[in-house]
Amino acid sequence: MKSDQQRVTINPRQCGGRPCIRGMRIRVTDVLDLLATGLNYEQILDEMPDLERADITAAITYAKQSIDHPVIAA
Repeated sequence: MKSDQQRVTINPRQCGGRPCIRGMRIRVTDVLDLLATGLNYEQILDEMPDLERADITAAITYAKQSIDHPVIAA
């Protein structure tokens, strides 16, 4: 089973270098947009049958790690 870090891939030649799920053309932002519109995991999996439940979790984890950084005030 792939870890969250292995599920999110970045390829400069795919989707403009944006983070994608497992090398597919499903961007992390696509998954996050579906969650933001109120879809639950099962509805997203119905919309995108190539995804696995762990891919959705990986997208959330990737987004969290991307914005969770310290800010040093001067």
